[in-house]
Amino acid sequence: MSKNIRKYIIMRLLTGIQPSGDLHIGNYFGSIKQMVEAQKSGETLAFIANYHAMSSGNGGEKLANLTMQTATDFLSLGIDPQKSTFWVQSDVKEVLELYWILSSFTPMGLLERAHSYKDKIAKGINANHSLFSYPVLMAADILLFSPDIVPVGKDQIQHVEIARDIAIKFNNEYGDILKVPEFKIQEDVATVPGTDGQKMSKSYGNTVNIFGEEKKQLKIIKKIVTENVAMEEPKEFEGCNVYNMAKLFLDKNELVSLQNRYLSGGEGHGHFKLYLAEVMWTYFNEYRVKREYYINNQDEVRDILSNGAKKASLIALEKIEKIRTVTGIRY
Repeated sequence: MSKNIRKYIIMRLLTGIQPSGDLHIGNYFGSIKQMVEAQKSGETLAFIANYHAMSSGNGGEKLANLTMQTATDFLSLGIDPQKSTFWVQSDVKEVLELYWILSSFTPMGLLERAHSYKDKIAKGINANHSLFSYPVLMAADILLFSPDIVPVGKDQIQHVEIARDIAIKFNNEYGDILKVPEFKIQEDVATVPGTDGQKMSKSYGNTVNIFGEEKKQLKIIKKIVTENVAMEEPKEFEGCNVYNMAKLFLDKNELVSLQNRYLSGGEGHGHFKLYLAEVMWTYFNEYRVKREYYINNQDEVRDILSNGAKKASLIALEKIEKIRTVTGIRY
């Protein structure tokens, strides 16, 4: 294939988002920013994985509220319904049909070896069928939409590999029906430090949320762990949690300027924390304005999700009809 022809091929990217509450800057720089940028060069399919969230004990009114919050936040941060297909997992029911069909091609041993299941059980999450069969539903999410690329973190590689194994077993039985997925590890994604220097994560309780009150955000930033160095002394910026968080928001010139402030002395880490709070608040200002609009227009958010589900259903129906025919579900 020539380079000129390859250039015009549109790649389909698929990603799922669990509705898990307030978004933090680790979520943004770790995945959301890449999703938004991917809209410019390919076909992006993004869904809110509310069925998956049930395996973590979220249900009832809480799950409904988290789903709407997640939709509102992702639209506010740049997911464009004109460029992407954005929907809620449960609004495309074909995924559950495929989930059941694929269960017949999933060896128990394959699921018993899943790291995610073992890790969650070790953390005290109650063992149940939804948690155990999570990888099969994820396989259905992927195989129903035939993406070219599934971007994942290293902790999700095994799930895509399970989806590949299931697809191959299915195709061995019925022919080349399911596209065997390819994953892309997001090696170039920034690792965002939390307030304690570990990777930012809700499970560590070290997050700085994107949205919320300015005073509360500043209070959290002031708790960032730093070295105890006299104000007049020069300070190391490499390895400083405040600097490593701030650099995500800065261009090259701003970064050099901040480095010089560290090396010059005369300022304490408290000054740099105030600077980080200001830079971060300014960076997300336009997103807060957009979020306020969507919060006050939740019916518009629901319409966007409904239209996204209709677009996703057209893709899903084409695939599921073939599967129904070859498996004998269609008679």
